[in-house]
This record gives sequence, structure tokens and C-alpha cells, in this order.
Amino acid sequence: MAPVLVLWLAVCLSGTWAVDRGNFKTCDQSAFCKRQRALKPGQSPYRALLETMELTNTRLTLQLINDNNKVRLLLELYRLQGNMTRVKINELKPLKPRYEVPDVLIQEPPTEPLSLLSQDENGVVLSLGAESQRVIVSARPFRLDIMEGREVLMSVNSRGLLAFEHLRMRKDTQADPEAEKKEEADPAPQAEEAANEEEEKVEDGMWEETFKSHSDSKPNGPSAISLDFSLPGVEHVYGIPEHADTLKLKTTDGGDPYRLYNLDVFQYELYNPMALYGAVPVMLAHNAQRTTGIFWLNAAETWVDISSNTAGKTVFGKMLDYVQGSSETPQTDVRWISESGIIDVFVMLGPTPQDVFSQYASLTGTQAFPPLAGLAYHQCRWNYNDQEDVQAVDAGFDQHDIPYDFIWLDIEHTDGKRYFTWDPHKFATPKDMLQGIMDKRRKMVAIVDPHIKVDSNYKIHNEIRSRGFYIKNKDGGDYEGWCWPGNAGYPDFTNPEMRAWWASMFAYDQYEGSMENLYTWNDMNEPSVFNGPEVTMHKDAVHGAWEHRDVHNLYGFYVQMATAEGLIQRSGGVERPFVLTRAFFAGSQRYGAVWTGDNAAEWDHLKISIPMCLSLGLVGISLCGADVGGFFKSPSSELLVRWYQTGAYQPFFRAHAHLDTPRREPWLFGPENTALIREAVRQRYALLPYWYQLFYHAHRTGHPVMRPLWVEYPQDPATFAMDDQFLIGRDLLAHPVTEEGSRGITAYLPGKGEVWFDVHTFQKHNGAQNLYVPVTMSSIPVFQRGGSIIPRKVRVRRSSACMEHDPYTLYVALNPQRTAEGELYIDDGHTFNFDKKEFIHRRLSFAKNTLSSINLAPDTQFSTPSWIERILILGASKPSKVTLKTADGQESQLEFEFDASMSVLTLRKPGMNAGADWTVVLQ
Repeated sequence: MAPVLVLWLAVCLSGTWAVDRGNFKTCDQSAFCKRQRALKPGQSPYRALLETMELTNTRLTLQLINDNNKVRLLLELYRLQGNMTRVKINELKPLKPRYEVPDVLIQEPPTEPLSLLSQDENGVVLSLGAESQRVIVSARPFRLDIMEGREVLMSVNSRGLLAFEHLRMRKDTQADPEAEKKEEADPAPQAEEAANEEEEKVEDGMWEETFKSHSDSKPNGPSAISLDFSLPGVEHVYGIPEHADTLKLKTTDGGDPYRLYNLDVFQYELYNPMALYGAVPVMLAHNAQRTTGIFWLNAAETWVDISSNTAGKTVFGKMLDYVQGSSETPQTDVRWISESGIIDVFVMLGPTPQDVFSQYASLTGTQAFPPLAGLAYHQCRWNYNDQEDVQAVDAGFDQHDIPYDFIWLDIEHTDGKRYFTWDPHKFATPKDMLQGIMDKRRKMVAIVDPHIKVDSNYKIHNEIRSRGFYIKNKDGGDYEGWCWPGNAGYPDFTNPEMRAWWASMFAYDQYEGSMENLYTWNDMNEPSVFNGPEVTMHKDAVHGAWEHRDVHNLYGFYVQMATAEGLIQRSGGVERPFVLTRAFFAGSQRYGAVWTGDNAAEWDHLKISIPMCLSLGLVGISLCGADVGGFFKSPSSELLVRWYQTGAYQPFFRAHAHLDTPRREPWLFGPENTALIREAVRQRYALLPYWYQLFYHAHRTGHPVMRPLWVEYPQDPATFAMDDQFLIGRDLLAHPVTEEGSRGITAYLPGKGEVWFDVHTFQKHNGAQNLYVPVTMSSIPVFQRGGSIIPRKVRVRRSSACMEHDPYTLYVALNPQRTAEGELYIDDGHTFNFDKKEFIHRRLSFAKNTLSSINLAPDTQFSTPSWIERILILGASKPSKVTLKTADGQESQLEFEFDASMSVLTLRKPGMNAGADWTVVLQ
């Protein structure tokens, strides 16, 4: 290995387990952020030129002018189907095209007609259709207000922080010949600009910027954009992952804004706004009356400022306001700042949380429906040493009766960090290894990173170089940087031809040693460049016509897209892929799973996994998890057990550990802890039918699987900032134990009129209360909502595939005030045949002492040998008899047991097929 890489590794793998903040920019060190943040509210130079307004059936266009420099912008306003408004702002006549993000939207969003309600010299009023919604365009200064009745839902540029740095010629150096040609062809933008250029002072960092030893040449000069949004009546905003912070976003006054810039942050700190591995520029705002969302479609480095007029007020201060009749309405102000591109923003107007989820899904798509095995347990570390090690770990799970579905291989499995290869000594016969796992109906994931070793004897490198698919440096050569293999090239995944070629490399005849039970993990795809600025790529690297600065946050999105496509293609389009990514963007949900990166074996890292995954779910990415046990450092046995108990109730359930940590397979911490971990994993497997059904719904609707409580109880302010407990779907509430030495937790059970049942003891509790729950090391506080029916498979076997045809147990939790409802969804668990109507989808309901199963999809074709072997009814009364009625008119009496102390009725061996119509009547 070259000396630079060795030195880097020595620093990274030494005992200093904390982020080096000096490697990453603050806003003050990011020239465009510092420039934009220096702008003061209330001094907007932008004016709408109402005489330029054009209104067609699909959009309004209007020119804006900056009165300071006379540069004109073009505003486009669209009313979109589904209660959304789109606002686009670009230069009217840019010197060259500005980047507009492709491939993230699943289609050009369908529009609905805008109609003009009124117009005068001060502005125009347009109807947004339903429920007296309208948008007011004010001319001087330019401002948009979206209203419903007399209520302002959101204001745009109300603080006057719209900024749009126009592209311009650099005055103090040799002119760009390409721009000169453009000027000759179309002198208008230059002429207009030239008269005013002198007024604009050149600041440091506009035309060149240095950070540490790295220089950014900025050939296009300043190009930043900014826009502010005001949210009257709002005190709670969420989203804009990825940050290691609370669910409710904090105000950024007096500190840095939240940063969205995909970075490989070594040993990240908690509770701060620093950028991490992924960026989804979507924010949700919520109060008891309405939920709204803002989607800022820009892939460049972005900073988000949040301020609030109630921030810092104590509860006493707020009470004083109330007593004194203070008329100040709470308001949150948000400001987005991006380095390049255009302003393209989607305002999602709800009004319910579910409406916002559906609106965002209509723009960027829904969560990929994972194979069932992807929702089971995954065992990983950096690294399993060789095939014998893999075989021993696999056997260890059977020996200790712990199920698992996937075993993972990190970078050491390759031949010298050459991806798509195997170490010829340690993994000499990979197909034998994969077959051994397949014989137990298990699978494997191997890592494939996007940095490619520069080596003329490496087929992948030679192909990419010969096809010209590498990203270029500013001088036109292939961009190279340091990563795990040493010197590496970086494929240009923004190029669709490159993506198609990459996908073809997953074919069984290309990826030697691969089989159908081998899946993929894309790591380091921010992209990580060990010797680059901020451990990533230089912004003046070139992707075709665009700079890396324009596309940076899209890189990981495209890597996962191409990889998922490769896994689909290798099976002829039959099998669903499973691809885990570290870097992501809006729309990444369409391609697989995300995890929270290189966390640490610390209690606070366990705690933060909950808000981090909740935040991702709110912006469409439901398949989220954290490394169980923590990646860095070594967990105590107590922390490891608690992490398994937490991870078992989070969507993506994988244990992972650093190369330098002691081994931590579940059976290495003594028999008591092995039993506790086994029980947590088995609880996950029993609930797989429910998890799978929820992911089917997430795929169909975009609704999150792991949810904050406020999503289902939107009028309960007690839930708005809660992030130590969560809902799984609508019907399970989990409050994992995340405090060291805990002897009890306080769970908030929401909903006046709700009842909640402890899933372990079946004890019944009323909603709308804080419930103290004593805990021991075996406790995982989970509650089922009264009025729900949840299917489980309680015969847990070595893998989910081994349980495919096993029977179901139905848990019916009653609430006397409502019908109990649930669903049962069954398909083959791994193909796309569900899209061909090959599945079973049934509604289960209990009302008037009758439990029934009704077909929700009568036009589908699928059959299952699985049957219903047991039904537990919680909160029941004792019947005198129980009758089963099947679809063919047969009636039979069922055996039952009744536990009067817990009001639990158990029906044993009712025996009906899980896909059939039936009713059970209690008399």
C-alpha cells in the first residue's frame, strides 16, 4: 500500500474514536454559505414584473428582476395534482445552462389548471382549486403566499432572502472561449449584466476556494441560490436527513445550519447539524391542524437554516404569553441555500400526514418491496476471514438455535480490494460456500464499492477506462483518488451508459463465483475519497457537461440504482433485488435499504438510531437500520442485548462490527445473554408476516413503516417531539430500553379512548397516559393497539424461507368502541409476481362477536398451504361456544380456553386455510 493510504489507515484505525471536525467545513468555511448567510432579512431586491405574466392551462410564468443588478429571473408556478404547488426559478437568459436534477422524479408531475382570481398593480391572486386555496403573488418585493380561506399556510420570500447568483464572466482573467462564442451568439444576457457588474464586489471564494490543502477552481464562478419559507402556526419541523440528531429539528440561530452534503464522516458525533452519508432535501412541518412538506430538488451542497419565534421560550414563558393574551402566533422560518443549480421546490399541502406521504411518493416513488428475507436478521462484520469462518459462523447459529437469513462479506473477501472478485486463497471456491448456505435456505451479501483499483490487470478497470466511463478531473484526465484499494478511479454513474454497463457486470457469467443467493452492499458511495477535500471528491471534477458540485448528492443514488438494476437483470427481471447503500438522496427508496453508517458501541448511539430511522421514514425511506452493537468499539453485554432488542423492532436488522473489535457473534457473551439475544431475534421472526405486510403497504402508498407517534395521533401535542418510542405500522408501539442499568421505562400510550395490550403479558392499559413499566434484561416493552389484528408465525425456524408454509397465529386485540381490523398479505416472498396479481390479500375483522376473513383482492391468483393454527383474542369475554363457518357452508365447533384473570380467549387448531373465506362466531 502506498504511504499516504497507510498513514490514513493508521490514523483511522488507531484509538482516537472521534470525528476530526477540522476535516469538514462549517458554514463560515463554505464560501457560498457564508455569503448567503450574511444577507439580512427584509431587504429583498427582487421585484415581479407583472406585465410579463403568462398564464396557460398548466402554468404561470413571470419574470423577476433584481433591482440591484438588473439581472432577470424566470419564475414558473405550477398547480400539481394531489394538492401540491411547484415553484421553479431560473435565470431568464443564463450564460450557459444551469443544472436541473434528472431521474429523481418518477415522471413529470401532472398539473391541474390555475385560474386567475384577481390582479392589480400590486400582485395577482390565483386559485389552487379545492377548499378556497389560493396563491397570492406580490410584486414589490416579490413574495408568494399560499392560503386556505383566511389562513396563510406558507409564505415564500416573506423574509426577502431569495438570492440567485447569476452566471457571469470573470473580469480579472482570460475569458472562457466557450463563453465568448455564446456571447457572440446571444449578447443579451452579457449586455444586461455588464452594466451592473461593477456594482457587485468580488468576495473571497467566489472564483476560487481553498480548504486545508485543497483548491476548488470554480470555473463557473459564484452560482449559489437561496430561498426562505415561513410557516405560521408551526413549532415542529422534521426530516432533511441524514443527521445524528433529534426527530424534531432544532433552530440553528447562533450555530451552523443543517448541512446536506454526502460525506464519509469517520466516527460521527451526535446531536449536531453536521452532514452525514446521505441527503434527502425534504422537510415536514406539523401542528395539530395540518401537516405540510417542502421538497427542495437540488443535488448540490445545501445548508438549511431554521428559526422560530418560540425557540428558547420556557414552558413558563409560553404560559405567561397565554395568560397575558399574547397574540403572537408561533412561526417557524426555514431557509434553503444551495451552491449551484436552480430553485425547484415542491410545496406539499397535506393536510394530513398520510396525504404528505402520498404526495411525496407521487413525485419520487415508493419504498422498493424487499424480499421477505431482507426483513429478517442479517449477520455481518468486517470481515469474516475465509470460507471456513463463514461455515463456522453459519453452523454456530444452528448450534445455538438462533435464526438468520443473510451472512455478509466486507471488503476483505475480494482479491486485493478489486470488486466483483474473490480472494483466491481465502475464498477459493465461492460457489461451494454459497451452495452450502443455500442448502440451509440462507443467503449472502457481498460488498461492491464504486471506487475501482487502478490496475491494468483488472478487467473492471480496463473496461471502464477504455469506454471512457470514469469521472474526469478539471484538466480532462481520469479523476483518481485514494480509497481502500489505494489509487482508484471513480465511474461516472450519472452517465446512463455507465450504469447500464455496471448493471451488466452482475450477470452470473460476468461476476464469477456469484449465484442467485448472493446480493449486494454499496458502501463508500458518497463518494469517499480518502485524500480528497472533506474526504470526498473535488467539486471541479467533471461528469460530462457538469461539475461534480452540481451532482454530488446524487452519486450514491445512481450507484444503488445501477446495482439494483443489475440484480434484477441477472434473473431476467424475475427476482426482487436486495441492495444496501450508505449514501442516498430523494428517490433512493426505490432501490433498497439504507443504514445509519459507522456508529459506535455507546448508549447514545443506540438511542439516536430511533430518531435517525424515524426521520428517514418520514421522507420515504422505510428500510432503515443501524449497526446492531455499534460498528466502532466493543459493547458491554448489556448494551449488546439492548441493541438486539431494539434492532428487532426496527426495519433493517443487521449486526455489524469493525475489523479491530473482538468477535461478537450472539453466543460469545455467555449462555444467559445468548438466550436473551435468541429471544429478541425470535420475536422478530414471529412478526415477519406483519413486517412484510407493512412493507407491501409502504411499496403501494409511500407511508412509513416505522412511524413517530404524531403520524397516527396528529392532534396530540405530547407526541410531537417524542423520539424514544415509535409505532410499527399503526398497531404496534415499541419503547425499547436504551438506558444503561434501567429498571423501568415510562411509555406514553397515546389516544383518548384507545386501549393498549402488552404483547408479552396481555395486560390491558388505557390510552392517553404515561405508563411506568418495570423492566429486567429480558424486557422489550411493546404494545398492541386495541382494535387491531396482527398475524404472527410462532414456529420459528433457522431462516424465513424455512417458515414459508408454516401456519399463522392471529392476535386479536379488542377495543369495545370499535371494530378490530387487520390484514394478511402472502406472496412468494421473493419475485415480482405480486405485480402480476399473484398474491393473497385479506382483511381480518372482529365485530359483534364475529371474526371474519374477507378477500381484499378477488382478481388475484395465489394459493398457500399455510393455515390458521391458533387465534388469541385479547380483552375478550368467555363464550359458551365458538363456531367456525367456512366458505363451503360447513360449520364446526372449535375448542377454546379462557383465561379469566387476563380476559384472553384462545382458539386452538381452527385449521382453515390462510387464503380462504371464513368466519368464527362467539356465542
